[in-house]
Amino acid sequence: MTQPLLLQNSDRSLLLRTVVVGAGEAGVALARDLHRVSSFGLEPVGFLDDDAAKQGRRYGGRRVLGTLADLETVLERSRVEVVVIAIPSMPSHEVRQLGLRAAALGATVLHLPPFLSALQRQIAGTDMRALQVGPLIGRPEMHVVSRHARDAIAGKRVLVTGAGGSIGSELCRQVYGFGPEQLIMLDHDESNLHRSQLELWGEALLDTENTVVADIRDSERLFQLFREYRPQIVFHAAALKHLPILERHPCEGVKSNVRGTQNLVEAAVAHDVERFVLISTDKAANPTSVLGATKRLAELVLQSQQPATTVLTAVRFGNVLGSRGSLLHVVRDQLASGAPVTITHPDISRFFMTIEEAVGLVLEAARMSHGSATYVLDMGEPVRIVDLISNFAGLLNVRDFDVRYTGLRPGEKLTEELFGAGEEATATDHPRISMTVAPPPPAGFRAGLRELYDAAAHNRPDEVFRHLGQLVPEYRPTTNRLRVEHDH
Repeated sequence: MTQPLLLQNSDRSLLLRTVVVGAGEAGVALARDLHRVSSFGLEPVGFLDDDAAKQGRRYGGRRVLGTLADLETVLERSRVEVVVIAIPSMPSHEVRQLGLRAAALGATVLHLPPFLSALQRQIAGTDMRALQVGPLIGRPEMHVVSRHARDAIAGKRVLVTGAGGSIGSELCRQVYGFGPEQLIMLDHDESNLHRSQLELWGEALLDTENTVVADIRDSERLFQLFREYRPQIVFHAAALKHLPILERHPCEGVKSNVRGTQNLVEAAVAHDVERFVLISTDKAANPTSVLGATKRLAELVLQSQQPATTVLTAVRFGNVLGSRGSLLHVVRDQLASGAPVTITHPDISRFFMTIEEAVGLVLEAARMSHGSATYVLDMGEPVRIVDLISNFAGLLNVRDFDVRYTGLRPGEKLTEELFGAGEEATATDHPRISMTVAPPPPAGFRAGLRELYDAAAHNRPDEVFRHLGQLVPEYRPTTNRLRVEHDH
């Protein structure tokens, strides 16, 4: 068994300043354990509690800083980045309201699961599975969103595409907390929209103007929606993103990831959208897959525009932990069933980020951008997949499991990159976010796009591969499977 890669974090200044809601036994025990175990990435600075007798008193060396009504004041005064609710019996609607209030100031709310209240023992930090991100990715989770991000959202009409997905729904939640004039949630899947609306408002009647069923491939429909809603900010999260599927169906990748993006950009520019943020991927840097090539083309589509008023920006994600269909979901099911955990290669590594970090990068890009650029989060060093799985199994108390190596699939790299050939990382006003500004695409780019779209529309994959290579010169597709014949 490979030994887990443990998080080393002796610098407590890197931890997120945290306030614990509830100064009862559960909250005091939790604060103690969060302070003691730095791999949680949190540093408790005090409590909130509605008990008048507890105001100003210290528990475990930390003071009760106020009541729940004082949340905003305490967050500002104590520079709090995370709020942890240690009252397992708190009703879900109250948890949701706290989340919205905290999000409005750029803070995150985490909730101790209600079932823990049934346990007749002291509650320890190890019960908060959602917090144990550091041991998986070899660094503490970062609080990316600054308090200034609210200024870019408040009072604006905001459209989120792919609003029913993992990233899109979390983006909607945080945007809603910033007080937009209107939040328009767009997705082509009505079931996903239903789930997102239920999570955000506690009910999902799907009878409001906030939820829109539409396909980004349908240009006329998008222009109709932009005329009707007049969004000022657009966050574009809709995409096809599963690498092996797009290797087999490249035409569909072009239709959604490239043509869909161009449809949205043209609608945004035509209707004077102020800011447009595309969610891209680190696979777009020196791509070897259809996913990476189509996302790189989507970035180039933004760069090919020279609008007078609309700021077009891209952000590149690493692998997002916890997103729907992500690695951990598959590994969890394999561990639970006792089946071997499948890994493509013993040396494969990836950059990882949490959903909170991913959404924070998007919101910060909207705040910082003043021209065409691509923003990237500093995610530390790439993490070997085998180390991440070993750590994940440890968190689930699974001590013995088998690993089966299957070989790299077509389009896969051993290690991803954040910046491609000819791209230079430039610092921003955020200490953990870099940017790169690339020149506009060469002459003939638009004509090449039309030929690519025609090949995709007529479902001619060989032509699609050829046009991708012409439009993205750094695209180097991999086709051979790198086999690893031994098990672990």
